[in-house]
Amino acid sequence: MRLLRGGLGFLLRPGLCRGPDRPLYQQGQSPSPRTREYFYYVDHQGQLFLDDTKVKNFITCFKDKQFLAFFFKQLKVNQSGRYEDTFPYLSPCGREHNYIRCDDRPVVFTHLLQGASGEELLSYCGGAERLTVPFRPEKLLMLPENGRVYHPGPEKAGGVGLVKSALAYELSPNFEYEQGPSQPPTHFHWRDQRHTLTNELLPFIRDREEEKGA
Repeated sequence: MRLLRGGLGFLLRPGLCRGPDRPLYQQGQSPSPRTREYFYYVDHQGQLFLDDTKVKNFITCFKDKQFLAFFFKQLKVNQSGRYEDTFPYLSPCGREHNYIRCDDRPVVFTHLLQGASGEELLSYCGGAERLTVPFRPEKLLMLPENGRVYHPGPEKAGGVGLVKSALAYELSPNFEYEQGPSQPPTHFHWRDQRHTLTNELLPFIRDREEEKGA
């Protein structure tokens, strides 16, 4: 990751940064010998930025697929004892500790792909075929209060991923609401099949919302 980061050195500003409700930090700081810390942000479209990037858009996000694949394959819940409340996820790379916060979830599914054997895959966070999970239509969850759609993600990264809004919009006509529009949908129509939704992700989403509210 260090070599990939080398070409992006102009983005690593040396100043101290503090965001709303976030602690003071410095990109590349060294809390112990030969250890470096960097701080990142993932938006609801699955784009990765340095946390202190002032203007976050497609121009300033990371786009190198090799970098993104390595970064997100290492992603896990932050249990390091540092910045756990404000940067709840961590992507370790040797002696580099990359702390991540996010708009919703650090894993954001952006595209549906077809695997080599014809299976359907969900790709996430700009990694194309390098970052995928099997698509399980019966495990989709839509929250009626905001229309956001979720799908199971890598376990070590929290087990839940957000579906990018553009992809969620494409999927939304396939939901069926037997209990009314104010409740999560009960079925999903896909490839000529009517899937009963498990809605097993709902407790994880509700717990996260309660934590934010607290």
